[in-house]
Amino acid sequence: MSLITSSSPHLFSSSTMAFTGKYELESQENYEEFLEIIEQQSAKTDHKVITEVVQDGNDFSWTQSIPGWSWTNKFTAGQECELMTMKGDKFRAPVTLEGQKISVPFPKYNFTAEIVDDKLVMTCTTPGDKGVAFKRVSKRT
Repeated sequence: MSLITSSSPHLFSSSTMAFTGKYELESQENYEEFLEIIEQQSAKTDHKVITEVVQDGNDFSWTQSIPGWSWTNKFTAGQECELMTMKGDKFRAPVTLEGQKISVPFPKYNFTAEIVDDKLVMTCTTPGDKGVAFKRVSKRT
């Protein structure tokens, strides 16, 4: 029998695991404008994107999928991690988890994700005067 004390590095409150779940696209704003700015118009889909998140403390596996395609990133919040863009290009970036908001600076945009009213809210914001904020809201399935 092991004893977990308040000083144990793996002691997490249930809210720390808030991201774990499977989510289905419910609504999105500025989707086509975002794809145009990051030059990914060919990635446009009318399928409902499914996002599956597995969280174990600060370790995450984050998968987005539609029929015939999926994209997974595994990362640890609080560290610089090797990640992949939706095109498959690898890059390194610091991943932060402040409160219950994840933030990752992708090469062409800043990504944030948080749980709001038990829904996954992801926002991708491009920089500059013609920047756009793409917001995707997904419900738990």
